[in-house]
Amino acid sequence: MTKTFTANQVLDCKGLACPMPIVKTKKAIDGLQPGEVIEMQATDVGSLADIQGWAKNTGHQYLGTLREGGVLKHFIRKASPEEMKEEVPFSPESTNDQVISLLAEGSDAVILDVREPAEFAFNHIPGAISIPLSELESRMNELDPSKEFYVICRTGRRSGLACQQLNEKGYKVSNVMPGMTAWTGPTEQTEQ
Repeated sequence: MTKTFTANQVLDCKGLACPMPIVKTKKAIDGLQPGEVIEMQATDVGSLADIQGWAKNTGHQYLGTLREGGVLKHFIRKASPEEMKEEVPFSPESTNDQVISLLAEGSDAVILDVREPAEFAFNHIPGAISIPLSELESRMNELDPSKEFYVICRTGRRSGLACQQLNEKGYKVSNVMPGMTAWTGPTEQTEQ
C-alpha cells in the first residue's frame, strides 16, 4: 500500500544546478513554522547529497527523497530553534590558484573531486580522485589517511560538506574555493 502525504510548501528548483537549489530552499524554509515540511523539487542529481548535507549541518531534518521520472522530490522538516545549528563554512580553505601552484610544483597533494560522475567525466583535474559526496561515507576507506586532501566540487558547497565529514574522521583536508566553476588550471575528460 502506498501512503501519500503533502508538504506545507512545494519549491520548484527544476533545472537549477548547485548551489541554487540549496539557496532557494534556505530562503523558503525561513517562511515555514518549526515542524512544517517543504518539498523541494529538483532535476540536478547532485541535489540529493547537497540537501542531505545541508540539513545535517543546519539541524533541519531530511525526511527522504521520492523520484518521479527525472524529478527528485526532497522532503525536509523545519527544525525548531532548539534544534538549529549555525551553518559554518569549512575551514581551512585553499584558493584555486594555491592548488594550481601546488600541482605545478609537483607536490604530492591529493585532489578529491566530490562532484557527480557525469560532472567529473566531462571536466576534471588530471589525477583527481572521483568520489561523489553521496558515496563518500561508504568509500572513505579508499582514501589514505596519511595524505592531505584538497577537496573540490563545482562551487565549494559539496566540497565543504565533504571536508566536514572527512575532518570528523581524522583526515587532513582543505576546501578548494571557488571550485571548478572558476578553475583555470589544467583539466581533462574521462576517456570513453
